[in-house]
Amino acid sequence: MARTKQASRPKAVPVKSAPLSTSKIPATLRFPLLATLSLTLSSVLYTFTSDYTAGDLSSVSRSLNEWWEVAGLVAWKVIQLAFGWWGQYDGVDLASLTLLSHMPPLYLLTTFYGIRPTTMMSSLLIDIVTTYVPFRLLRTMSAIHDVEAPKGAVSNRNILNDLPIRFYTSVLAAGIYGVVVFASFWTWLPVYLVIHFDGLRDISAAHSAALPFLILSFLPIGYAAREFLFTPATGAKRDLGDIKASAFNPETATLGETVIYNVWGFSKRTRTLIQRTATLILVTSMNTWIQTYVVIEGAEGYGAAGWAGVWAAAAALTGLTYWWVGNVEYVSN
Repeated sequence: MARTKQASRPKAVPVKSAPLSTSKIPATLRFPLLATLSLTLSSVLYTFTSDYTAGDLSSVSRSLNEWWEVAGLVAWKVIQLAFGWWGQYDGVDLASLTLLSHMPPLYLLTTFYGIRPTTMMSSLLIDIVTTYVPFRLLRTMSAIHDVEAPKGAVSNRNILNDLPIRFYTSVLAAGIYGVVVFASFWTWLPVYLVIHFDGLRDISAAHSAALPFLILSFLPIGYAAREFLFTPATGAKRDLGDIKASAFNPETATLGETVIYNVWGFSKRTRTLIQRTATLILVTSMNTWIQTYVVIEGAEGYGAAGWAGVWAAAAALTGLTYWWVGNVEYVSN
């Protein structure tokens, strides 16, 4: 799709949508403190709920007897926190990313291993809380997610605060995830799971899945996708990149400038959506593969990769659809 250039400059000085830390703690200590808080809180909450959930989870989990196996899982947890910290995400961003990336392996356990939904919800809630709380303590909420932020702090505030649009965009994302999972269930996935997962207790859920029920159950995923993808992209304000793109002249530009313009000369909204969609695909794929292959007894690497691919495809289609919606609805930049 051709992109038109805007000749006019923005009327106001761009306001950063990324949250700025108000903590008086030295900058070099903030992330180590955040990681420590998150890991400690996670340990406490999982210990507190172990009497209720340990039996379910231990029945399908590999025995991690080597120190490096446990260290690897802890390191991956810290890497996910680092994505959020240096990606300038706030608590809502990372809580949404956590829900989107941690749901796939838990959904696998509930659907095909007979793990109680309450156990899945408990584990997911702990993962969300242990990312949201440390970020909320050490980093202020971004203007994008703050409904009381000044009107000029973000673009398209009327769209972001419109309840019907919030609902429709959440249902849209839930529908995309539901359709991708439903299509996989009814085509290649059941046979693939049987071949690459030793220990599946029940595969009937794949054959009896109903699309409306899937979409309804994925509404939390839809809301999280909206908060992580649609909201930051729609609220992104014009920046220096937009100004340079507006001033681009193909007749006088150098070869390098022309290449940069054609490859990355998108609006701030599109660039934000691309970056966040890529992050979502990467984190979802990696976390799903690790939590499936490393943690679940009998799961093969190929099986974990295939399961992760389903959710990565859903994330990619959601980002693409949000981009299309923004263009069709003429969301301003």
